[in-house]
Amino acid sequence: MSVQERLIRYCKVNTQSDPNSETIPSSKRQFDLANLLKKEMEEIGLVDIQLTEQCYLYGTLPSTLDEESETVGFIAHMDTAPDFSGENVNPRIIENYDGEDIHLNEQIILSVNDFPSMKNYIGKDLIVTDGNTLLGADDKAGIAEILEACDWLMKHPEIKHGKIKVAFTPDEEIGRGADCFDVAGFGCDFAYTLDGGEVHIVADETFNAASADIHIKGFSIHPGSAKDKMINALNIAQEFHALLPKDARPEHTEGREGFYHLHDMNGNVEEANLHYILRNHDLKKLELQKESLTLAKEYINKLYKRDLVDVVIHDEYRNMYEILKDNPRPVEIAKKALTTLGLNVEMESIRGGTDGATLTFKGLPCPNLGTGGGNYHGRYEYCCIQEMEQAVQCILNIVELVSTKEGL
Repeated sequence: MSVQERLIRYCKVNTQSDPNSETIPSSKRQFDLANLLKKEMEEIGLVDIQLTEQCYLYGTLPSTLDEESETVGFIAHMDTAPDFSGENVNPRIIENYDGEDIHLNEQIILSVNDFPSMKNYIGKDLIVTDGNTLLGADDKAGIAEILEACDWLMKHPEIKHGKIKVAFTPDEEIGRGADCFDVAGFGCDFAYTLDGGEVHIVADETFNAASADIHIKGFSIHPGSAKDKMINALNIAQEFHALLPKDARPEHTEGREGFYHLHDMNGNVEEANLHYILRNHDLKKLELQKESLTLAKEYINKLYKRDLVDVVIHDEYRNMYEILKDNPRPVEIAKKALTTLGLNVEMESIRGGTDGATLTFKGLPCPNLGTGGGNYHGRYEYCCIQEMEQAVQCILNIVELVSTKEGL
């Protein structure tokens, strides 16, 4: 198979994760892809293949060197985002893209006005959706590229390289992808997640992340006799939200600006619940965001002279730059691998997170590489075939650099 044929095959397997599930993996359907990949890994010739009960799939490409060498790993996730349907994905290829609007179906148009960066792909071949589902290139493109590189190396034993490890994880899209990852068993000196966008971008920084659950108690009584008695929890929820800075919402931020994102709210007069995600590249600023929620709670409780609001904060992942800045070698190797392809490398501070952030703090330095896709988590998702091919070559270049003195 070509790398695009792999991607199309994988995209047709529904692997959406479920944020409301407490199981690992969050959805059993992720095993459908894991079992398919396990068979492909066996056919390619990988060894020590293991599929765990938690749907983590590991494999090894044996070394072809006579001497010891560092072990490098490549990681991608199997699940797709729960934000949009992943059922009955029907990818199609747009050859020699002309830079104009793409009619995904009779009603849905991928508009260049909405997505002006599409002009960067003029003359290239794109894989797009039929407008009814997401594509799943996030992150099945990463899987396809890793296995395509492994297949190429197995078919070219004359190419000398050290031991290479691969891993495919579940539940990355709901923030649990690295929770049960066996870092010690993986046995790598460092690794890369292939879970980014444009292929020339290397990411060595993520957000620091936390979430907050706000529970508000009200007092319900017939509205006809409610004067000085009713406390409407929904109104309190609005008051709470209004205390947070409006210019620090996702729709008003970019670059290294953090945000408060009201992700979900529900309730009635008697009680209401709000769920926030908090993000900031600067850990100290994230701590101030968390403190502001506590101050908002205290203000409202004092205003109403009773304990109406409760705030529970959960820490999620940290900015991997805190570790990688003192261990820059994996990043430098990736930059050299891409430069060798004639690409102008850009460094990115991700406005999000990856499995690599958690893995880096678990002792496995793990910057993130691009896969050639974009517009993730929705019907306008796409992937560029030429960039996928470059991502495969980037993996091969990294392997070569790690196995030679050039990588030292």
